[in-house]
Amino acid sequence: MTRPLKPIPEFRSEDEEREFWATRGRDSTQYMDWSTASLARFPNIKPATSTISLRLPLSLLVRIKLEANRMDVPYQALIKVWLAEKAFGPGRMGDVVGRLRHGSGVRKEPAVKGADEKAGAKGPDDE
Repeated sequence: MTRPLKPIPEFRSEDEEREFWATRGRDSTQYMDWSTASLARFPNIKPATSTISLRLPLSLLVRIKLEANRMDVPYQALIKVWLAEKAFGPGRMGDVVGRLRHGSGVRKEPAVKGADEKAGAKGPDDE
């Protein structure tokens, strides 16, 4: 015999709903029958992003742009991939690398105009 399910309350905000479900001792099986659940896919949901300002030495930025140009990808996308690899480990970055590898945002023009002339600044690996 199945017990009756409690009604899920109406929430005024996502924060209120998040707090409700995160409450210690709250069990979602009191509110829904998971045996009837099915897998849902949301392919068009994009992860939330935040704009940041980052100061880099010019020599480092030039080297990043040269590498991005060599790979024919936007330099900002390459920076995101490198940061994700460092934060999550190789092969665990999910959507970030997938978008980069499958051509999302691949540009038609070079990342750096005249980068070869500016590349005279030595980076940490140049000695």
